[in-house]
Amino acid sequence: MADITASQVKELRERTGAGMMECKKALTETAGDIDAAAEALRKSGLAKADKKAGRVAAEGRMMMAQDGGKAVLVEINSETDFVAKDDNFLDFANAVVDAALASGVADVEALKSVALPSGGTVEETRAAVIAKVGENVQVRRMARIDSNNNVAAYLHGGKIGVLVELAGGDAELARGVAMHIAAMNPPYNKAADVPADFVAKEKEIELAKMSEKDKAKPAEILEKIIGGKIAKIVNEVCLYGQPYVLNTDQTVEQAMKAAGADVVSFTRLAVGEGIEKVVEDYAAEVAKAMQV
Repeated sequence: MADITASQVKELRERTGAGMMECKKALTETAGDIDAAAEALRKSGLAKADKKAGRVAAEGRMMMAQDGGKAVLVEINSETDFVAKDDNFLDFANAVVDAALASGVADVEALKSVALPSGGTVEETRAAVIAKVGENVQVRRMARIDSNNNVAAYLHGGKIGVLVELAGGDAELARGVAMHIAAMNPPYNKAADVPADFVAKEKEIELAKMSEKDKAKPAEILEKIIGGKIAKIVNEVCLYGQPYVLNTDQTVEQAMKAAGADVVSFTRLAVGEGIEKVVEDYAAEVAKAMQV
């Protein structure tokens, strides 16, 4: 068997735009013949797959799988919501999240090397899906819980996924908390989790908003006024301080105490968050073309 060099892989990748792993595999199968490897990639439809990798993929689906105290979320992106409903995309997404749960991997980079029932790895299969659907497809993020505590995995509309771990309580309560997190998106769990610099900045803002008359009040009174405002803000950004969506007469903290439970951790992922979407202005594009 011919030894495949890095320079050969690089050359084939530049010629075809295919992924590095696909290039190496093609070269191995053709005994290092770059022309034959390039032809094989073109025939398989993989030659153009990697060229789509630079395109923004901000749509897609959040996938969820759970087995008792083991649960995972995997975000898989596409360029359009249309492709996110395509059977090729959905089959791939379901296979990936099942593999993520079964394999025990904890991050996306490790997940890419996991073998799927179809025979290829997640990364190899992703390239094949790109060739089929004609869009950039990315396995972007994953989250995992593996615990003996009560665990809930909740999916809302295929776009928002939540994992929750409770000490105490039961599965129904864990699911209720997960639904709350999906709806309210609290940045922090408890007041103690709120960063000190966040609190300091909010104090600065509240002080700046006060009238000169209020600012002239004795220091202890001023501190009490600002302290009350900060406590309200902290409650708004904490899971425990928010009114529980399934019973707004009590906070999440009160609901947990009543059930003898405690939220150990939670993760909330939403499809496309943090990705800068490109807004196409087709009218402007046509107008510009007409001026050339």
